[in-house]
Amino acid sequence: MKATPLKGTRDYLPGEVLVRDFLQNTILETYKDAGFSRITTPILEDAVNLDKSEGGENLNLIFRVLKRGQKLEKALEGNGADEKSLSDMGLRYDLTLPLSRYFANNRNELLTPFKVIQMDRVYRAERPQKGRLREFMQCDIDIIGEAGADAEVDLILTTTKALKRIGLESFKVKINDRRILKGIFSYAGFGEEEHEKLAIIFDKLDKIGIEGVKAELLEEKFEENSVNKFIGLFEEGSLTLDSVSGICDEECVERLKYIMDTAGAVSDGGFGIEFAPSLVRGQGYYTGTIFEVEAEGYSGAVAGGGRYDHLIGKFLNEEIPAVGFSIGFERIFGILMEKGYRIPDQKQKIAVFYDADAFAEALKYAEGLRDSYMVSVLKRPKKLGKFLNKLEADGFDGFAVYGEEDGVKMFGRQ
Repeated sequence: MKATPLKGTRDYLPGEVLVRDFLQNTILETYKDAGFSRITTPILEDAVNLDKSEGGENLNLIFRVLKRGQKLEKALEGNGADEKSLSDMGLRYDLTLPLSRYFANNRNELLTPFKVIQMDRVYRAERPQKGRLREFMQCDIDIIGEAGADAEVDLILTTTKALKRIGLESFKVKINDRRILKGIFSYAGFGEEEHEKLAIIFDKLDKIGIEGVKAELLEEKFEENSVNKFIGLFEEGSLTLDSVSGICDEECVERLKYIMDTAGAVSDGGFGIEFAPSLVRGQGYYTGTIFEVEAEGYSGAVAGGGRYDHLIGKFLNEEIPAVGFSIGFERIFGILMEKGYRIPDQKQKIAVFYDADAFAEALKYAEGLRDSYMVSVLKRPKKLGKFLNKLEADGFDGFAVYGEEDGVKMFGRQ
């Protein structure tokens, strides 16, 4: 048997879990303070729901669950059996599709607009590498039932407040609108049926650069004149909201200006917010505003989201406006741990050692220390000095030996 976890998954040591719990609780309390309510959903979803969710390339990363018993036997007997015909459910790849199903199923019991929190694990069959896990935590807030731009402002302000509370200070919000992006695509001469495939390729801009995007578009047989016109827009200089207003829906432009101006005014300039015409977001279910947060000094986004006004309608056969923002918890956890993050104002952790027949008394002594410390009661080892080195390496700050008068001794200050 193998003791190591599966590729793309991780074991976390006690000190790491302590930090993860603190960060998640801080994010959760920030969300609650802003009036959001937490729900939970199953990690398993119907395969039909997953396949029809317009999740972009994530649809190729679904962990599928085999049918069972006679259903599996029947599927195996069929000609041309493939992974889809052999499975009837899968692990959720994000929290948006489960939320959409949840709202459709529980709509009559929910307040609208529905301001909701989801903080849970999701699963993607990624190629394991640094920053790419197959099991990871997402911290989402969504507002369902509000079509106006105030919902976006609320999400941006709440998410950025949470990021600041957990220790990210220098970051900026990048914002775009899928309708503006499609307006640029149409202006360049691409047909509407090409927009989604084009968006998936353009979403790779940060990884492969503008020349890489051009090469891939030509490789995929997009019309060369349209490709050159499109690429030229981004080679000539930065596009602004004013410069795209002539080729895009003016209402979308004004909506973005409102979001940016309002978020900037309420935050009193606490973070930067800018129009990013190259921002795509890979999921196909986005219908309007899209946004990401970039932390200074680190590549890639630490949070992202957008408006998905059609996804819930797939369950209810009517359009329900919805918008969400997700914090990339694993990326932030990695950033903070690399910087030697310590939980602010946390009680120091100590051990109380006891000798044989003194356990009950040591427990009472430890209880008296717990107002000031986190205290673990341990039987005194034969080689105390050697054990103390391991204790310190494990994140303990000090120790005491029950019955000795010198009390608590902190490491480095004995």
